[in-house]
Amino acid sequence: MLKIGDFSKLSQVTVKALRLYDQMGLLKPVHVDDFTGYRYYSAEQLPRLNRILAFKDLGFSLEQVGKLLDENLAPAEIRGMLRLKRNELQRVLEEEHARLLRIETRLKQIEQEDVMSNYEIVIKKVESQKVVSIREVIPSFEVLPQLYDELFTYLQHQHVKPGNYCAGVWHDLAYKQSDIDWEVVASFEGVLATNARLQVAELPAVDKMACVIHHGSYNSSSQAYAAVLAWIEANGYSVIGASREVYIVGGNEQDNDSYVTEVQFPVEKSEVVIGAK
Repeated sequence: MLKIGDFSKLSQVTVKALRLYDQMGLLKPVHVDDFTGYRYYSAEQLPRLNRILAFKDLGFSLEQVGKLLDENLAPAEIRGMLRLKRNELQRVLEEEHARLLRIETRLKQIEQEDVMSNYEIVIKKVESQKVVSIREVIPSFEVLPQLYDELFTYLQHQHVKPGNYCAGVWHDLAYKQSDIDWEVVASFEGVLATNARLQVAELPAVDKMACVIHHGSYNSSSQAYAAVLAWIEANGYSVIGASREVYIVGGNEQDNDSYVTEVQFPVEKSEVVIGAK
């Protein structure tokens, strides 16, 4: 038999770790002296200790290691735990790969422009919204205030209070300056009667929305669009639907530096497969 100190040197596992394994029932000493409390181990316990270390190296917690060491555990259950751990590590690798790509994109941007961007792009989940809307192909952006006036005038005539959400949905996937497929939307409180022109609908939720905040007039919002689209491409995403403009602070004036608008693009990213299946 080997004292715990000698067994520690032989196995290159600290005494503190051996005591923890004993406490958790993973590796009990073969003998404990009743008078001194000294723990004694056997060289025959090294394979079990190595198995503990091997499972730890795979990323399993000590509680999970305890289950994996159970002699009554069926091989199918062990395979299941290993597959779950593999999937967990795969997600971590994908997240870290995406984070690395974002860092590289930011570095490249600073190197090219030699300044920090005014726009910070984030990916977030957007919840669904019940809205009243008018969708129309408009000749130019100059007529947009008329559509919003029409929508809010209708709410006023119906004695319905507008909600806090006001946005525009740009259904054209490519940039256009004329014949623009635009939808004005606003949330509201209560019940609203509709007609052929104004519809009540559910603006769908989006799991991954690339979003950027633009401070300033609508006339300069193209800078925000350019920034978010460049970020989407650089970070391996693709646009999968209509973009939105959410008017946090806005109005009918086209050129007002006090406005705050959030530009949103629904996106998806191809899965990055790392390692064998």
